[in-house]
Amino acid sequence: MWLLFFIELSVVLIFLIIGWAILKKEAYGLISGFRSRSESEQEELIRNGYPQKIGKMLLVTGLVLLALLPLLLTTFPYALEVHVGVMVIMLMGGFIYVSKYDLPSKRKRSYIISIVITVITAGTLAVVFFLGFQEPEMSFQQNSFEISGVYGDEWEYSEILNVELLDEMPEVTLRTNGYGTPTISKGHFKVKDLGKSLLFIHKGKSPYLYIETEHDKIFINSKSAEQTKAWYDHLEEQGRKSE
Repeated sequence: MWLLFFIELSVVLIFLIIGWAILKKEAYGLISGFRSRSESEQEELIRNGYPQKIGKMLLVTGLVLLALLPLLLTTFPYALEVHVGVMVIMLMGGFIYVSKYDLPSKRKRSYIISIVITVITAGTLAVVFFLGFQEPEMSFQQNSFEISGVYGDEWEYSEILNVELLDEMPEVTLRTNGYGTPTISKGHFKVKDLGKSLLFIHKGKSPYLYIETEHDKIFINSKSAEQTKAWYDHLEEQGRKSE
């Protein structure tokens, strides 16, 4: 979680520094495409307030994101999603708004580009979050098992040190890199007494399958208790064969 916090903090600081430089130091060259404009166009843009509006927009975005940053250190389940969502809305909406201060001859083109970028960005994020919340599946090969989806991987049966079926999920103390909602935990978390662990769990859907390998500690379950038990039985059988 601290790594994620400092990554987001770095992004916020970039917005604040660039916004301040544009607004207070007139560093208009930091604005994409500004230097490529003719001198007369640059002067007209400055008179229209175009670069100043961009500077203000970046500063306000940075300040709002800075105020929301502490959410990442709480147990609020949608902290990352809220932070990213607010950033996208403010930036994309801001650039669409600032387009009205562009040169009249290029204003329509600027609007279209801003809207297209907004749609592409929002669509990309929607796909990322959709993939993150997909149901993980466990499949078995002759010498290995695999967990599908984001954060999934493949492990050899020979790597397995321990397999357990748990009625209760151990306490999760920290999310370091993953999705966490009231119903799902997927990705890298810290678990009490076990440390760094890889989770693919539906909360409140016991039992939970715990797999300890040479390099990973994995928790996974299905919405179906029977399916989770079937995964456990298969891994147990493979463990007996390798003895």
